[in-house]
Amino acid sequence: MSGAYVPKGPVGRFVHEFEETMIALLLAGMTIVTFINVVLRYGFNTGLIWGLEMVTFLFSWLILFGVSYAVKITANLGVDAVTNLFSKPVRRILALIAGAICIIYAFLLLKGAWDYWANFANLPQTTGRWFPTGFEEMKRTSFRGWYEVVDIPMPEWLRWIEPIMNEGEEYEKIPRFIPYFILPFGMALLLFRFIQAFVRVWTGQNSSLIVSHEAEDAIEDVRHMNAGD
Repeated sequence: MSGAYVPKGPVGRFVHEFEETMIALLLAGMTIVTFINVVLRYGFNTGLIWGLEMVTFLFSWLILFGVSYAVKITANLGVDAVTNLFSKPVRRILALIAGAICIIYAFLLLKGAWDYWANFANLPQTTGRWFPTGFEEMKRTSFRGWYEVVDIPMPEWLRWIEPIMNEGEEYEKIPRFIPYFILPFGMALLLFRFIQAFVRVWTGQNSSLIVSHEAEDAIEDVRHMNAGD
């Protein structure tokens, strides 16, 4: 991909490969569960009761992983018809302003995601309307780790969390804080990627924030194919 960010160093490559592996596994999981459900439904007149909910959660994880991944590899589409009218120094300033706005936006998303997830994870929400000023005081009535999903059964290998999150009571379905964890994690990763993109513009590695000329890239790929490259 033209202009894609290539991570340097063993840690950067590990994170890059981890993200790509997770995205591939999520896609594979969605495909496998859907395929099995189709075979069971039309071949045996049955199905996985929890299949639809599982695919929904996997798709949600895929989206939130993909958002930050697209920022990292500069795969997001952007409109630069106006900014290209300015000189390169002005375009850099505009890109830095856009980057700062994206960082603030991602930070607000992270706060909201944490507060929503904490409601199911027996953890305190943050105080402050826009920016966190601390954490709320937890009371016994604040613990809501007992909330379960609708259909996905609780696997035996996760029973060890019951004394921690549910006062020793058994879960029939998996607790919601497990699939909902992608909300704060995904937003934290998005914030991190926006900071990375901002730094790349600040240091002159990139002239724009996250712009992918998809149509131009496609035309260039077709040109190379026709030329036999």
